Amino acid sequence: MASATALSSFATQPTERDPYRYQVGFGNSFASEALPDTLPKGQNSPQKCKYDLYAEQLTGSPFAMPRAHNLHSWLYRIRPSVAHQGFTKLPENPDLESTFLPLNPKVHASPTQLAWHPFDLPPSEVSVDFLDGFKTLAGNGDPTLREGLAIHMYLANASMGNRAFCNNDGDFLILPQQGRLDIQTEFGKVMVRPGELFVVQRGLKFKVVLPDGPSRGYIQEIFGSHYVLPELGPLGANGLANPRDFEFPLAHFDIDQSQWNIAYKVCGKLFNCVQEHTPFDVVAWHGNYVPYKYAMEKFVNVGSISKDHIDPSIFCVLTAPSKQPNVPLADFLIFSPRWDVASGTFRPPYYHRNSATEFMGLVYGVYGGRSDGFQPGKRVLFTYVVPALKQHL
Repeated sequence: MASATALSSFATQPTERDPYRYQVGFGNSFASEALPDTLPKGQNSPQKCKYDLYAEQLTGSPFAMPRAHNLHSWLYRIRPSVAHQGFTKLPENPDLESTFLPLNPKVHASPTQLAWHPFDLPPSEVSVDFLDGFKTLAGNGDPTLREGLAIHMYLANASMGNRAFCNNDGDFLILPQQGRLDIQTEFGKVMVRPGELFVVQRGLKFKVVLPDGPSRGYIQEIFGSHYVLPELGPLGANGLANPRDFEFPLAHFDIDQSQWNIAYKVCGKLFNCVQEHTPFDVVAWHGNYVPYKYAMEKFVNVGSISKDHIDPSIFCVLTAPSKQPNVPLADFLIFSPRWDVASGTFRPPYYHRNSATEFMGLVYGVYGGRSDGFQPGKRVLFTYVVPALKQHL
């Protein structure tokens, strides 16, 4: 009789374009160590952690949420996050907006379609990093209401250096359109290329390095909710975005006692915090409140094999629930290459009027649903009936 012993849990392997390894599985509770035997055994916050690390819990939901919806992680770090020198207000970015209530005089409501040509990248003589290059296009709600969302573009030509960013207003879904993003988070490093999405949740610190030079891309920010996989209904257990295709970082830490600036976004305002150590000093962590990425070419398309075209909800990668039952705050959809074959003919896509607002952006390739020149980096906004949003990429 033969037997085998597993030596480690599954992790992806590095590639030429992505030097990092990842754990896989949407909705899992993970554990990761950059140094062996760092995680405490049988408890989360022992009186003395190994290597004199600090135990720090990060919660993404209220403590008393039902187990299925409870989001939190334990981090074991060299210096605690509270070790900083206070906050100062940063200059306002006139192109960044978070409040979309009618009382805001800067908000423009339009019942018609709107389109933007690709924004120009910053000129080489001006240094603009990921955070400084934000431009808000559309949104609804307000982060203080814990309901709503914002659509931004980022335009950057410089890496962030000894600077990190923490969004306390909501979760970011980031889609590079030009140039990879080498993103360092408290949980480890993630390389995100055009064609991949990256989600970093509210309250997590991260920095962005530009390995390919100037970069441009899309951001969807949601207030008061988190992304989940859509229900599959009669599709059964498989299809659309499969849980095993979502990738989560492995623990990585730096030892750095130099000065760092951490920018925080709170109620749409930017603040700076100075500290004498890197925020990326987490030696080990475990939990289910973890940033992740997904390669959109792995999406399993579903479509008609007989007649007619199914509703665009079949292209949903991620959804975020709203406070209204069975109504999403945001659906993230992808239009990727696929066969549209049927025994009869039909018009894809059919004309339709939705109970939603759609925001479309092209990452690469050709989108046949529009008659104008739809270029990568271009955006189109369709306003319909209610302020839920669907983004098609």
